[in-house]
Amino acid sequence: MRIAIVTGGSNGIGKSTALELGNRGISVILTYNSYKDRAEAIVKEIEKNKGVRAVALKLDLTERSTFEAFAQEVKKNLAEIWNRETFDYLVNNGGVGGPMLFSEMSEEYFDKILNTNFKGPIFLTQHLVRFMEDAGAIVNTSSTSKNQSFPGYSAYGSLKAALSSWTRYVAKELASRKIRVNAVSPGPTQSNFGDGVFDKHPEFIKPLAEQTAFGRIGQPEDLAKVIVSLLSDDFGWVTAQDIEVSGGHML
Repeated sequence: MRIAIVTGGSNGIGKSTALELGNRGISVILTYNSYKDRAEAIVKEIEKNKGVRAVALKLDLTERSTFEAFAQEVKKNLAEIWNRETFDYLVNNGGVGGPMLFSEMSEEYFDKILNTNFKGPIFLTQHLVRFMEDAGAIVNTSSTSKNQSFPGYSAYGSLKAALSSWTRYVAKELASRKIRVNAVSPGPTQSNFGDGVFDKHPEFIKPLAEQTAFGRIGQPEDLAKVIVSLLSDDFGWVTAQDIEVSGGHML
């Protein structure tokens, strides 16, 4: 039984990824920050798959001082539920978004984006990779915002670019253990990301869909299938790549 850790697994792309993993017979440790009830509901849904187990653990990516305790909690669950000391896959999906113009940007906003979307994944991975199986796989969720200059996303896009760059560096360093590290870069995706921006502003959907080759914006399931495929042995000869998953947005 293979086991994956998915951060930000209670919503959006993380939720769909956790469910897709379960559908493919892979057990899941998913994390949540604010939505315990949603996370527990996803655990129940995953466990409808025969032989698949799941657990939800609380994690705040901005609180790096808690990462060691979180790692110990993961180890405890691995031992108690799966009788294992290691896991196989890590999906660094947890993050925050929402626009703020550079001229209005506060240090508090910048630090929140920095700590959640960049420093958090780096130092969490540092803790977890110590007991990841050799020949495992990591997928980081980046964004097409890293190379599309939409007003209000200078901090978000720049830090996603940093995450994509880090993906290549850590892929090099972990290659000696045959651990593959890749990233996916979603385009506009209809989830509750950015505090549910598309629910609050449905008028944004049509113009973004018109910018996309396939005439619609993405759904979380579109990303989940790519992420889970990247984790699989089918992509065993692929590492250090950042794959755009946008349906041809701005093509």
